[in-house]
Amino acid sequence: MTLYRGAPLGGVIALALLLACAAEPDPGAPRESPSLDGIAIFPPDNPWNVRVDAAPVEPDSDALIASIGLDTPLHADFGADWNGGPFGIPYAVVPGDQPRVPVTFEYAAESDPGPYPIPPDVPIEGGADAEGDRHVIVIDRDARRLYELFAAYPDGDGWRAGSGAVFDLTSNALRPPGWTSADAAGLPILPGLARYDEAASADGIRHALRFTARRTRRAYVSPATHFASTNTDPALPPMGMRVRLKAAVDLSGFPPQARAVLVALRTYGMLLADNGSDWYISGAPDARWSDDDLRALARITGRDLEVVRMGPLTTE
Repeated sequence: MTLYRGAPLGGVIALALLLACAAEPDPGAPRESPSLDGIAIFPPDNPWNVRVDAAPVEPDSDALIASIGLDTPLHADFGADWNGGPFGIPYAVVPGDQPRVPVTFEYAAESDPGPYPIPPDVPIEGGADAEGDRHVIVIDRDARRLYELFAAYPDGDGWRAGSGAVFDLTSNALRPPGWTSADAAGLPILPGLARYDEAASADGIRHALRFTARRTRRAYVSPATHFASTNTDPALPPMGMRVRLKAAVDLSGFPPQARAVLVALRTYGMLLADNGSDWYISGAPDARWSDDDLRALARITGRDLEVVRMGPLTTE
C-alpha cells in the first residue's frame, strides 16, 4: 500500500488547528527527530533538526538580508487552494517492497543511480502537466531511505530526470563536495518542508525550513554542497545559509498556522536551498492548510530576519 501526502483532502480546515496556538519549544526537552508516519527524518543532531535560537549572528547579516530584500515579505509557497488545488512540494511514502524502476539523468555524474521505488501514480510537484521544477519525493518507510528527483518525467517503464539523490534517513552524511541533489544546494528537500500535521500538532514544526532567493553567490556553506551562481559578490547569500526570525518579533497577533511557521523560523531557522523567488518558504500541499492564515506571513519582511553565524565558505 502506498501512502500519499500532499494530495487533496477535501478542502476542510481542521477546527482544532484554527483554535490552537503553536507551542513554544521547550529548550530543555530531550532532543528527538521530527517524524513522518513514524519515520524519523534524520538523527536529532542533523543540521535540519538542531535549534539555532541561541546561535550567534553572522557579522555580515545586514548586508546579506538586504541583498534578498529588507522590505520583501515572507511567502508560503504551499497551501490549500491555488489555481484550482493544493500547491507545494508533495511526497509519497512507500513500503520496502515497492517495485524499483529505472531512472536516467541529465546530470548523471552528480546523481545517485537508480532504480528508484517510484509508484506509477506518484505525485509530481505542480501536477502531471507541470513545466516547473517537477520534484518527485519518495520515502521508503522500511529501508529508511529518501529518494528525490528534479525535473522528473515518466519515460517508458521508468523515469528521466535532471538530477536525483538518495539519502539515508538514519545518517547525517552529506552529498560529496561540489555535488548537487534534486535541489541546487545539494540538500535534501523533504526535511525542509512545512507539513500540516506538524503545524497542527502540540509540538509544532521541529526542524528548519527550506527557502529560496532570486540572487545567490557562487559559494556554499555546510550543510550545502553545491552552488548555482557565477556571481562572486560577497553581499549575496551562499547556498546553505541559515536565516532565523529575530527573537524580538511579537507573534501574538498571528493566526495559528502562520504562527506555527514563525515559531519554527525563530527556533530552527530556514536554509537557502535554491534560486527562486525571494523569501519563498517551501511546504507540502494539503487541503487542510488555510491560505488566509498563511498569507499573514507577509507581515514579516526581511527586516525581521537575521543570518545565523556561518561556517567556512566553499567557492570552488
